[in-house]
Amino acid sequence: MSLFDFVKPNKIITSELSEVKGLFQLKPLEPGYGLTLGNALRRVLLSSIKGIAVTSIKIKGVKYEFSSIKGVIEDVTEIILNFKKIRFKRKNAVQNKEIVNVKIENDEIITGKILNQFITNFEIINTDIVICHKDKSISLEFSFIIEEGRGYVPSEENKKNNNDIIGNIAIDSIFTPIKNVKYTIDNCRVGQQTDFENLSIEIQTDGSITPKLALMEASKMLIQYFSIFSYEKIGNIENIKTTINKEKKYNEEFLRMRTLLKSKLNNMDLSVRTKNCLKTASIESIADLVIQNKSNMLQMRNFGKKSLEELEKKMKQNGLYFGMDITEYKIHSN
Repeated sequence: MSLFDFVKPNKIITSELSEVKGLFQLKPLEPGYGLTLGNALRRVLLSSIKGIAVTSIKIKGVKYEFSSIKGVIEDVTEIILNFKKIRFKRKNAVQNKEIVNVKIENDEIITGKILNQFITNFEIINTDIVICHKDKSISLEFSFIIEEGRGYVPSEENKKNNNDIIGNIAIDSIFTPIKNVKYTIDNCRVGQQTDFENLSIEIQTDGSITPKLALMEASKMLIQYFSIFSYEKIGNIENIKTTINKEKKYNEEFLRMRTLLKSKLNNMDLSVRTKNCLKTASIESIADLVIQNKSNMLQMRNFGKKSLEELEKKMKQNGLYFGMDITEYKIHSN
């Protein structure tokens, strides 16, 4: 069956669409394709859509995470947990990181709405979130870093990325803007057939991205990955495979030749006369033999043209010849 014989949806049916929730239906799908598409989209949506979160905090007068602040009801650990809950959306399309410096004097309750006054490139969505309560008489100074990322990043990783700022407390960052994804598969009819499938995907976001845009981004990522298996890329894989095979054959030949050169002349099955001549000249291995030239060989005592012809014949059978450069084979190394 060719691709053009497959039954495919002409469009996506959208319902319950809002800034934070969307329900999308794809039908009809060939049997089995509901699970294939639904599972792939769900995994990408939950793990790979970019989001924005706080990665570290620095509070004036605080050195450690397990500390308390004079005049503040919440301890530092509680404040960090509240920062993790802040959800952002982008105001500036270029910047993906911002260091926010905050100084609050008169307010008793520090909320997301108050923090928004100090932020330039991003905006807190859940403005009613409470960060901490403090005495009106004290001044509280702190800074925090907002960054763009994917998925979940532990504090240890954020600490590596922001280790240049003294006093920073790295925190776990939940970047994903997707709160929940679920899909269901139902049977639907096409003509007389009732085994086709209807895929329903429900997406909930934190409001920093719409469900529709999130679904489009996830689909785009999958398309980019599957494009790797195009004809041109498969061709490149074959070229790489061919190169590897050639390198493997070269290495095998290299080892064969090195072993051969290190072996003794007894392995060449030479006549007694030729063996004795070579022994007298202190030529004991094949490596000692191949580095000689013909004129030097003929000057050896009792060594004549017949012995030379015998050696050349034996050498040719093994891919050897007089005057070989054998430095690459490192005969004298282990």
